[in-house]
Amino acid sequence: MRKMERINSRENHSIDMVCYLKRYWKANAWAILCLIIVCGLQVGANMLMMRAFQGIIDRDMYRFMFWTTILVGVWFLIYGLTGAETFFRCRAIQNMNNAIRQDIAELLLKKRYRSFHEQPVGEYLSQFTNDISQIESLAWNPFFDCIRSAVTVVLSIFALLSLHWSLLAASMITTMIMLSVPKLFHQKMEYLGAVCAQKQSVAVSQLKEQLMGYDVLRFLNRGQRFISSIGRASDSIERPKCQLAYIKGFVGAGMGCINIVCQMLHVALIGVLSVRGIILQGALTGGGNLCGNLSAGLGNMTQDILSMSSAKPYFEKISAHTENMADNERKVKAEMPMEVMQNGITMEDVGFCYDKKTVVKGFSAHFEKGGKYALTGPSGRGKSTLLKLILGCLPEYTGSIRLDNQEIKDCSTEQLWQQIGYIGQDVFLFNTTVLDNITLGGEFAKEQIWRAVQDSALENDLLSLPAGLDTVVGENGGNLSGGQKQRVAIARALIHARSVLLVDEGTSALDEENADRIEKALLSKAGLTLILVSHHLSAEQKKRFTQVFTLSGNT
Repeated sequence: MRKMERINSRENHSIDMVCYLKRYWKANAWAILCLIIVCGLQVGANMLMMRAFQGIIDRDMYRFMFWTTILVGVWFLIYGLTGAETFFRCRAIQNMNNAIRQDIAELLLKKRYRSFHEQPVGEYLSQFTNDISQIESLAWNPFFDCIRSAVTVVLSIFALLSLHWSLLAASMITTMIMLSVPKLFHQKMEYLGAVCAQKQSVAVSQLKEQLMGYDVLRFLNRGQRFISSIGRASDSIERPKCQLAYIKGFVGAGMGCINIVCQMLHVALIGVLSVRGIILQGALTGGGNLCGNLSAGLGNMTQDILSMSSAKPYFEKISAHTENMADNERKVKAEMPMEVMQNGITMEDVGFCYDKKTVVKGFSAHFEKGGKYALTGPSGRGKSTLLKLILGCLPEYTGSIRLDNQEIKDCSTEQLWQQIGYIGQDVFLFNTTVLDNITLGGEFAKEQIWRAVQDSALENDLLSLPAGLDTVVGENGGNLSGGQKQRVAIARALIHARSVLLVDEGTSALDEENADRIEKALLSKAGLTLILVSHHLSAEQKKRFTQVFTLSGNT
């Protein structure tokens, strides 16, 4: 229930850093509490320094030693609490970073299939890695640093006020000057942050592309292209980040100059008040430090505020994942179970276009429950597209596709996939064991697992693997052959026991004997509605199916 509330909240409101600061307010509160105590002790240390210095001026060694001893104890306490503040800060940042990644993952699961695939994987990878790193450096750390500076400024103002009201007046004037300057650069920093986020995302996608094309470039002796492409992508990552950093640096330098002027004016005022005997002469030491803390705190606050402004585009990228969800009424149905198919799937005058190119036109068919069907024909005739239409991945079709009497475009993909399984042409395996790739973490009886292994013709492969089902397959199944990967994918689909199974060239990487064995196993499953795509079927194979649809031209 709490998770659903979070998701609904994200759909109705833009996501910003305040959302996460509120969600983990306890962890942040502990860090902020330590910050406040440390800042208070540091200001108190300056007041104690005044007392100790006044003892030297009055030639009172006892007073000097007394206040100095207390001062040393205060600094020990400051360093101890600083360590505690670092611990709480790191834990809070860890929690917020993990929450952002989890939120991105949840929002990606709510996107439509086609919307998800409109962006390259590298873009999403960049959000999980580079964007989180940028948020940490531009938002979280500056937030805590800004709190530290703000507390230091406030406490320094009160300490200066305790010395003389004129010091407070001077401090207020300084505060107004320092806080007004960031407004001049706010929009510029926000724009640079957006440019940096966009360029770095593109660069990460370029790096991913080069790594995926590593074999091609090596085989064709084009290693220099690999090196130069990596270099260009690297420069695309570093250049906007560098630009953002040196703009912040120039602004910081300007603020530093203003700080120095303000600090010197404060010190001059303290000197005048001390010479006239209005305040202790010892205030020349501690008071100067307080003025320095005040000026530095104001300068740091402006830098931190500018930094947090440049982090805004990274949070807006997270909010962008919700843009196609507000009008998607199907998300409400996603959590509701769908009635089990009783009759079958009906397609009437179905059409679909990819970027104005017609792929499917006027296709009609009825796939009866428990029937076994095949789609054949040359490449590019819309066979794979028809399967994706049934899966609900492409709801922009014309005509009608009904599961019993329910129009597929009115259902959520989650509802459809509770009943429809899919084996695609490109098999993906996770870098875990064979068993985990079959079960995907689900709980299944040994009999179920072994049955899926047999029906997928995988049992002979397990004998050759070093640890059988517990063999780690490597990144994307790199430790397995293409046929072994395909058999694992078939076992995965079978064990999850969907009532409808769509197979898109699912046995293309298998030898004829194993392909025939798997096909027979699928065809013999009573109650299973099978729709299989194949480029070629022999006359003998066609007899096994309830009906074979041959697609030629735009169907």
